[in-house]
Amino acid sequence: MNIFPAIDLRGGKVVRLEQGRAEAQTVYGDDPVAVAAGFHAAGARHIHIVDLDGAFTGTLANWHLIRAVAKSSPCFIELGGGLRTEEAIAEALETGVDRVVVGTRACESLPFVRAVVEKFGAEKIAVGIDAKEGIVSTRGWTAPSPWTAPDLARAVAEQGVRTIIYTDIATDGMFTGPNLKSLEELSAAVPEIDLIASGGVATLGHVESLQNLKAKINGVIIGKALYDGKLNLADVIKLMRPA
Repeated sequence: MNIFPAIDLRGGKVVRLEQGRAEAQTVYGDDPVAVAAGFHAAGARHIHIVDLDGAFTGTLANWHLIRAVAKSSPCFIELGGGLRTEEAIAEALETGVDRVVVGTRACESLPFVRAVVEKFGAEKIAVGIDAKEGIVSTRGWTAPSPWTAPDLARAVAEQGVRTIIYTDIATDGMFTGPNLKSLEELSAAVPEIDLIASGGVATLGHVESLQNLKAKINGVIIGKALYDGKLNLADVIKLMRPA
């Protein structure tokens, strides 16, 4: 299972939100390059970046920081937040990002999903499914969609998507543990998909619960617990890759 330490960007700062609420923000610094370097030094091979300004507005606003991280870090870089056009996806990939995450646009247009998978390749495109009580939310988690998480997962899989990032909004930033039931339901809906879990992870026990889940979990995104010192990244990586 791959570990994706998270870097959330807003207004040029490294921040974390609770349950995606813009007003529940904690600022952790203004140097994402240094944060990424610290993650790599701890053993990380993957990093998950979200441009929160892009998620809320639909237009990425932290290009210079994203480009700086992508060019300086040897890690696999995954980027989400506001990637709603082919042009934005192309520009993101040109910065050196390894994979982009499409969220809102996937809910709105399955033909768009198929088009970008065919144009850029399935290895370059992931779909982010962010849900609360099983209902997918869009536009920076501010607008509910008509989709349930399993239905959207099946629909995007039919368009050629091979990686889904599932975020449980209710647990995000709350340290309460991942929503194991929802992850199992999602994995059962699309067993052929690489599923990355996000939300709620705050202890090594939480990581182990994902590792031991009947569902196939290929990765986990960890954010606030690392910044607040509840989890040590090197310990998590050692758990996944024992010496």
